[in-house]
Amino acid sequence: MRRFDVEMSDLQNHLLNMAVLVQKMIKTAMQELVERDPKQADTVFCLEKEVNIQEIVIDDKCLKLIALNQPVSIDLRFITSAMRINSDLERMGDEAVNISEMALDLIKYPKIKSLVYIPKMVEAVQNMVMDCIKAFNTSDSELAVSVLAKDDEVDDLKNRVLTNLKNLILKSSDIDTIQRTVDLIFVTKSIERLGDHATNISEDVIFMVHGKDVRHPYSSHGVPG
Repeated sequence: MRRFDVEMSDLQNHLLNMAVLVQKMIKTAMQELVERDPKQADTVFCLEKEVNIQEIVIDDKCLKLIALNQPVSIDLRFITSAMRINSDLERMGDEAVNISEMALDLIKYPKIKSLVYIPKMVEAVQNMVMDCIKAFNTSDSELAVSVLAKDDEVDDLKNRVLTNLKNLILKSSDIDTIQRTVDLIFVTKSIERLGDHATNISEDVIFMVHGKDVRHPYSSHGVPG
């Protein structure tokens, strides 16, 4: 195997390792939020440090591959996609930290009931994240397209959650309840952004495989021929 191929494989492995770390951050932050377990926060914060280091390492690998090998065609698309996916993964880690920090505040107060759509939204986003990483690892553009379609489901759940939370604010005169509700609105926004980053990664997979940019617009969600 050529040295260039070995380095490309090494780059892919580093991205997959980073994706595993980010998925663990998201899962842990969600457990902290849903199960109201503050001990999970330390794990999220420790993992963030590893993710930040990986981001720098992967960026450096990408730049050296371009500078030393002047890749073209699918190799160049793979490296440029890897740089964008690297950035999206790091931001997903940031959102997991935001959720964890917000959960620490929410845990101090009684649980707000009747928010059944948040766990559903969490499950949908975690599936999107898992599938976009799998699509990248296997260069599966059809799976990547399916992730784009799921973003509509997450947006629908987000709207239901926000409607419920706004109604709670309107009906409540208790300042603590209002503050918890506002915190949950921020959590909901962070969960939605996790889905947005999964969508970005899926678009990069489609670009990597087909050489087509489907970022603007992607309303049809079809793979260009």
